[in-house]
Amino acid sequence: QVQLVESGGGLVQAGGSLRLSCAASGRTVSGYDMVWFRQAPGKEREFVAAIRWNSGSFRTADSVKGRFTISRDNAKNTVYLQMNSLKPEDTAAYYCAARVPPPRSDFIRAPGWYETWGQGTQVTVSS
Repeated sequence: QVQLVESGGGLVQAGGSLRLSCAASGRTVSGYDMVWFRQAPGKEREFVAAIRWNSGSFRTADSVKGRFTISRDNAKNTVYLQMNSLKPEDTAAYYCAARVPPPRSDFIRAPGWYETWGQGTQVTVSS
């Protein structure tokens, strides 16, 4: 069973940067899709970015494209979300999730599909 722990959140001014980490333990995440979601108060959880562990292929949401980058470190079993040019609307709790995708599928962006979640890390962007 995979366990996920996020870190790296905090308070930053608009235009600033943060790097979130999602460390996986319990077993290797080889074969998994690792996904970042976020949830602002009063809003639904939304897809931010995903990476397929074995191939390194990835997707990012249109709302963060060009500003956020997802990457992984095989040796550390860790996924990162580099967030640049942060905006107040990026303020949310950010969650890491993981699951082995169906064969030959595209990334699944529905949060309800994912079985394994971290506890979340808060990102607050001040204007």
